[in-house]
Amino acid sequence: MSEASMTRPARFTLVMAVGVALASAGAALAQGAPGGPREVGVMAVARDQVPVTVTLPGRAVAYEQAAITPKVGGEVTEVAYEPGTKVTAGTVLFRLEDETLAAELDANLAAVESAEVAIQSAQSTVDRYQRLEGSAVSRVDLENAQVALASARANLIGAEAQRNLTELALERTVIRSPIDGVVDIAQVSVGDIVSAGPQTELTTVTQLDPIHVDVAESRARILRNLARVDEGTLQRVTGPTAELILETGRVYEHGGYPVSGGLQVSPTTGTVPARFRFANPDRLILPGQFVRVDLQIGMVDGVLVPQRATSRSADGTLTAFIVRDGRADEIGLTEVGTSRNAWIVTEGIAEGDLLILDGLDNLRDGAEVVHVPVTIDDEGVVRDVEVAGAAQPGPPETDQAAAPAAAEPAPAQPARTPSEAPATEPPAAPDRPTQLATDGPTPAAVIVARPPVRTN
Repeated sequence: MSEASMTRPARFTLVMAVGVALASAGAALAQGAPGGPREVGVMAVARDQVPVTVTLPGRAVAYEQAAITPKVGGEVTEVAYEPGTKVTAGTVLFRLEDETLAAELDANLAAVESAEVAIQSAQSTVDRYQRLEGSAVSRVDLENAQVALASARANLIGAEAQRNLTELALERTVIRSPIDGVVDIAQVSVGDIVSAGPQTELTTVTQLDPIHVDVAESRARILRNLARVDEGTLQRVTGPTAELILETGRVYEHGGYPVSGGLQVSPTTGTVPARFRFANPDRLILPGQFVRVDLQIGMVDGVLVPQRATSRSADGTLTAFIVRDGRADEIGLTEVGTSRNAWIVTEGIAEGDLLILDGLDNLRDGAEVVHVPVTIDDEGVVRDVEVAGAAQPGPPETDQAAAPAAAEPAPAQPARTPSEAPATEPPAAPDRPTQLATDGPTPAAVIVARPPVRTN
């Protein structure tokens, strides 16, 4: 039949047939050719005491911080420090003009001496009147003299108090740091006139080592964790329980300890504030800086399952694939939290199970597979195991029955990237097909020997 004579229904039928054939071929390539096992990367899981952590946003707060304000007014005559330097309590930071107060102190000293002389005179009068009482001096005169002596003594106390105040004000013209810490940039310069009071802030001194980080934790989660501790499924931990993650993603090298917990739940967020203390010898954390805090809640007996190896079913169940009897077996998992890039699984997987990490695209439950060992790093990247002479996981029993030649160890081949692979097949297996065969099973030994193919 010519193209011109082909009817529209016939052309539509042909196009549909081609589309179905292509889809079937794609599914066959993704799942593996008929009779040919699919290659997957696996990792044997282990059960251990796993830390349970939660990540919370936090803000750095100074361990101690003092605003430096003048207690007396006057002209700034010296800024006696370099900004950013570390100072100790008592270090001189500023000097104010002191001539006026020095002159006032001299006047106060003169007033004290005058009051002391007045007391001596009043005392002499009282002593004389007491000797002459009843003869030349009346009782009234003696009482008046005693009142004058008491007044002179009161004047001396007032003069001394004024002198002390002036001396204190004179000392305060030299402004010192009240705490150990790092001093900030000065807000005034020499020649400025400042007045006494908290409204005039000259600079600040901040103690940066150690430093505090404040977070807010859900009260409901705290109660759930306490219940798990009572049940015995969660063990408490000692030592540093918090880890900082900086804005750049870097993990801070110093662990944190809890300082105090809040005593009131926020009515809007349902959270409770908590404070942690971190060493900060390099001043890497500054007050007001936003960080993330990995808070270790406790330890639980479980298995770490990388998140990239799992998925969620339609009902929300966490699932993964393991290799069992040469086939991919989909299992359901029970998780109680996360640790970095892995789920903490308590049920559904056993120690030693071969968890499928690589080759998960379009993988179906029950699919025939052959496995190669892989590892996963902290960033979730799967890599081949390249240790020379390392024991490889044995092929499943069904593969051994199909290919007895698999018992013979294949000659070691140097690891190479796909771009370095030769265009022709290596002489060790001249009859190995370059693509998946469709007329029979592919020998398992040949599949294990060739470089692993990644599907994701």
